[in-house]
Amino acid sequence: MRERLLICTDLDRTLIPNGVAEESPEARTWFHKLVALPEIVLAYVTGRDQRLVMEAVEEYELPLPAFVLGDVGSTIYACTGWNWEAWEAWETHIAPDWGGCSHAQLVLLLQDLPSLQLQEESRQNTHKLSYSVSLGVNHRKLMEAMERRLLAEGVRASLIWSIDEPAAVGLLDVLPARATKRHAIEFLMEQQGIGLADTVFAGDSGNDLPVLVSPIPAILVRNASTEIRLEAQRLANKAGTASTLYLARGGFCGMNGNYAAGILEGLVHYHPALTARLESE
Repeated sequence: MRERLLICTDLDRTLIPNGVAEESPEARTWFHKLVALPEIVLAYVTGRDQRLVMEAVEEYELPLPAFVLGDVGSTIYACTGWNWEAWEAWETHIAPDWGGCSHAQLVLLLQDLPSLQLQEESRQNTHKLSYSVSLGVNHRKLMEAMERRLLAEGVRASLIWSIDEPAAVGLLDVLPARATKRHAIEFLMEQQGIGLADTVFAGDSGNDLPVLVSPIPAILVRNASTEIRLEAQRLANKAGTASTLYLARGGFCGMNGNYAAGILEGLVHYHPALTARLESE
């Protein structure tokens, strides 16, 4: 085992068992044991804001993280217990991508696109516009139209598509180009002096794809949809990063590979010595 291992995980339907698939009963208990190891640095990488992450930690009895990369990567918090401090350096880093445009100006720029429904105020922040989109809409054409309009105004943006399966609705986030989950993780790695060999990411959905198909060692939990599984494999093959994408399939310690069980399975795939470390603890 190396000196430090950075574990970055999505929350909803990755660590949090709030999808339709079943959770292995002991999975979160084992996850707690894993992240209690002194060499582990835990980061939650999520679409949730600070308040909703805190609520999730309490409701699902999750370990307190060292970092939270929230709002789909548009915010970063350094955490000491329940004291979470926003990293101003991250906001300064991503702000120029919007070319001086404010959140309100971008809302006006996109307001006449009929397929976009602005989500509630709590889902917005300075560097994130969040929309709901009917699943019947061709989201790829919609995103192409949005990108053309944004580029014409000098706005460099990342458009992140995902699906809220329980609500059966599409989610479309507009972020600064450097504010995806992947960029936030890479910024954290650089600031902490942690390299690719000592970082692992776990996810399940569309807004995790930028990390899943990157050079960052990644885990797609077994409960991810067939569509995401196929898309992740296609994009990883195209990018030449298939060797750093692990698809959980179940079987580790008799668990099913869903949620935390999939995270554990992928972690011991990349770092086999963790098995012995857990047993010794």
